[in-house]
Amino acid sequence: MEDAERCVLGWWVPEGGGGCVWSAAGVRAVIGDVSREVVVVRDEAGRWGVARGGRVVLGSRKASPDGYGVMGVLGRLEPSCLGSAAFRQAHGVRYAYMTGAMANGIASVELVCAASAGGFLGSFGAAGLPVSRVAEAVDRLQAQLGSRPFCVNLIHSPQEPEWEWGVAEVLVRQGVRCVEASAYMELTPALVWYAAYGGGKHRIIAKVSREEVARRFLSPPPPHMLAELVRSGRLQEGEAAVAARRPLAEDVTVEADSGGHTDNRPAVVLLPLMRALAQQVRREHGYEARVRVGLGGGIATPEAVAAAWAMGADYVVTGSINQACVESGTSEAVRAMLAQAAIADVGMAPAADMFEMGVKVQVLKRGTMFAMRAQRLYDLYRAYGSWEELPASEREWVERVCFRQSFAEVWHQVQEYWQQRDASQLERAQRDGKHRLALAFRWYLGLSSRWANRGEPGRELDYQVWCGPAMGGFNAWVRGSPLEAVRERQVVAVGWNLLYGSCIALRRMQLQQMGVNWSDDYYPRGPWRREELQRWFAPAV
Repeated sequence: MEDAERCVLGWWVPEGGGGCVWSAAGVRAVIGDVSREVVVVRDEAGRWGVARGGRVVLGSRKASPDGYGVMGVLGRLEPSCLGSAAFRQAHGVRYAYMTGAMANGIASVELVCAASAGGFLGSFGAAGLPVSRVAEAVDRLQAQLGSRPFCVNLIHSPQEPEWEWGVAEVLVRQGVRCVEASAYMELTPALVWYAAYGGGKHRIIAKVSREEVARRFLSPPPPHMLAELVRSGRLQEGEAAVAARRPLAEDVTVEADSGGHTDNRPAVVLLPLMRALAQQVRREHGYEARVRVGLGGGIATPEAVAAAWAMGADYVVTGSINQACVESGTSEAVRAMLAQAAIADVGMAPAADMFEMGVKVQVLKRGTMFAMRAQRLYDLYRAYGSWEELPASEREWVERVCFRQSFAEVWHQVQEYWQQRDASQLERAQRDGKHRLALAFRWYLGLSSRWANRGEPGRELDYQVWCGPAMGGFNAWVRGSPLEAVRERQVVAVGWNLLYGSCIALRRMQLQQMGVNWSDDYYPRGPWRREELQRWFAPAV
């Protein structure tokens, strides 16, 4: 008894109708109601339970013969309180939760609108789309969302700077106030112009995985770039002066092991490193407000979300798991493939947009041969200077397996595409046989993602599906639940379950810190369905 008394903070007294719950089912129900505080108690035999109501008396002496020792208190922990209040306020969202952009409109207008209605910030996947399609999507988003928040992806396009400028101009012209900047290795004039235009009315959320890139976004734009934009007439001097005193990005998403462009970095190493860097750069420049640092890549289970909060993330970003949701802009065939993925069913493959640079993206391996075929094409590109230099056996394999038509037929389609998008690519290809080879191979890499999005029959083995190991973690978590079925995977239901589940995971960590011998019998799972989660979430708009 003396040992028990030394371990408790005080005593709980059953007054005013309060009572204790000791059974596993009862504890699950009480802990699962995250909107109410819970007193954790123990009896003289060391059994633990939870109490509501009654009275807590702090001190080492037992306050009542029918009281129980208090091990601690679980405070209210609602999803709307997780993460950074500054992030929620700045972006006008209820939850510090973002659905990241997936290229070619996979992060579709429908997905972004659903995310916004659920209280999240959604990012439209503009990468890879013609500028006209981006403009049409922005029109639809503004018409459907009105004043509700959303953002649009602006991706680094070193091979197509004119496309990047075109998208940036659309975003400024149509009044898009927030951009998710991704895959940047160097800052570009188009990105800096968007950020500086309007004297601070535009926000950048930068997705980064390297310290040197993060520092560029955490710092003000380069002075020479601002000066050139002023000289060219794109910026006013006042706009450049405002930009020179502020970080380029107000939010930096630390991108760990994600689908698509990724360096496969471990989140537990990368996030603390980037948070420390953000603090250092703030001191160097004397910013009044700090840049917010979020985490993406591997965010697919409640425990992962809880770990992000525990490490100090201001917000979380999901990606691969949204592609498996019914609102995404991919095909039913791809959603079914994603629902079967395990954490080891992913691999790296050459990226279509940065093919010549050797940049890779993470893709789904299960059910497709794309990663291996794309790598073989890249190896051929590295080894030979033109199509004509390829050995006959390799040319035959490319035409039969990847192209399924002759090189001449593919090149005709390549010419039609680049004539519309960027004719300078064709001019270069006329002078450089290796660039001609690259454009032809990029035809396959580019179409492979579109075949997947359309569910092209007969091309299943060539589907390029951007996916990280998070997809396998998600599938394991929802196995046996309503969300196991593809048709039940709605982006808001997924997000609400992750946020609610992270509250439960954080409560579990608190209990462990109190010395509770936790058993999974006491761990709430679900309630899964959106309508059942409604009590802890604001009504959908």
